[in-house]
Amino acid sequence: MKSQLAVNLGNLLLSLSEVADLANPLVAQHQHRTAFIALELSKTANLGSEITENIFTAALLHDIGAVSVEEKIAIHNFKEIDENIHTIRGELLLEQIPWLRKISKIVRNHHRNWNDWDDDIENPVIFSSQIILLSDYVERLINRNKYILHQVNDIVTTIKKLSGTVIHKNIVTYFLDLSKREEFWLDLTSPNLYSLLLINGQFKTMQIELEDISLISNLYRDLIDFKSRFTATHTSGVSECAVKLSELFGLAELDVKSMRIAGNFHDIGKLIIPNSILEKPGKLTVDEFAIIRCHTYHTFRTLNSIGGLQRIAEWAAYHHEKLDGSGYPFHLTSEEIGTGSRIMAVADIFTAISEDRPYRKGMDKNEIYTVIKKQANKYLLDKRIVELLFDNYDVINTQVKIKQSKALNFYETRFSSIIHENKRNI
Repeated sequence: MKSQLAVNLGNLLLSLSEVADLANPLVAQHQHRTAFIALELSKTANLGSEITENIFTAALLHDIGAVSVEEKIAIHNFKEIDENIHTIRGELLLEQIPWLRKISKIVRNHHRNWNDWDDDIENPVIFSSQIILLSDYVERLINRNKYILHQVNDIVTTIKKLSGTVIHKNIVTYFLDLSKREEFWLDLTSPNLYSLLLINGQFKTMQIELEDISLISNLYRDLIDFKSRFTATHTSGVSECAVKLSELFGLAELDVKSMRIAGNFHDIGKLIIPNSILEKPGKLTVDEFAIIRCHTYHTFRTLNSIGGLQRIAEWAAYHHEKLDGSGYPFHLTSEEIGTGSRIMAVADIFTAISEDRPYRKGMDKNEIYTVIKKQANKYLLDKRIVELLFDNYDVINTQVKIKQSKALNFYETRFSSIIHENKRNI
């Protein structure tokens, strides 16, 4: 079947890159700014299209392995205890996606100093990693509370001191040439940077269809879940449950495939929530719960900014809306909540209450039935979908557990263990 869903790759990558940096004003646009510097350095060095594309993509995703807000802030402040941890995670996540494997080594080595390499700068991985190292370093040096052109001399002086040791002298030379242009610095700190990267980036005319969108959603499914050991299988479970409910409800094949993507993305807004809140063992304060309630807003704004994903954005982001209008963040009513969103809401609550969390044990079938049936009777959830869930409970629950078991195995044997192995080797 020919895919009826296509999006611009640049639009998709920029939006997904941006959401990871919304957590704190200190790191806002960090990956976008790093990608802009890297792109301009690539142009200054007159690099070919393939290596420029790899550098640009790697820069947009270079901190994908920094899974918590706290970690991102520490990295940005040059305070991370072991900078290898997030680069190892990044490499592992990117290796799971066939067409992103080519940038995984670049991301893995973007904090590796020049004098730690044994090979020549002509090696594309080394050259690309060094470009991103410099770009990342420059972006972190910028004081966001000070006019950018008043900072240029200090930034340049700092980078010069890294030449020949941390960064290869050729890369530093490209930067020194670039730094003389005021427009480079003004574009770098412009509030319109997203548009500049969309128009001038490497993917402005490239479209991708359902299969590749699904692969990228798998990447973010793992990134979202692996923020915390307590949610390491949540998104996998929600996505699988939503897919099974969609099939049983009789949705078309394209809709079922779109539902899996929506399920994978449904909690992408949680990337901005600090782990201190997500992993809190006790009851959340009013202020903490207010922060939690913003996650579906950011899920919607992120996905809805990607042309072609509007319906998926609704299915993903409306999972805390209620039919009587008492949900959040949009307080939609039944007339505004479509079938896909109703399915996602049931899939999310079923998966959430069946899982162990810091503050409670997961519920058994009878307890789950009581909670969900009560919400359906109160006209919060769609009774048809609730009945569909419990009429097919064993089949759906088995499929969800299989999917979650695979996710947990990957998390425990690869994502966590590879980090422990690195610590032993230091």
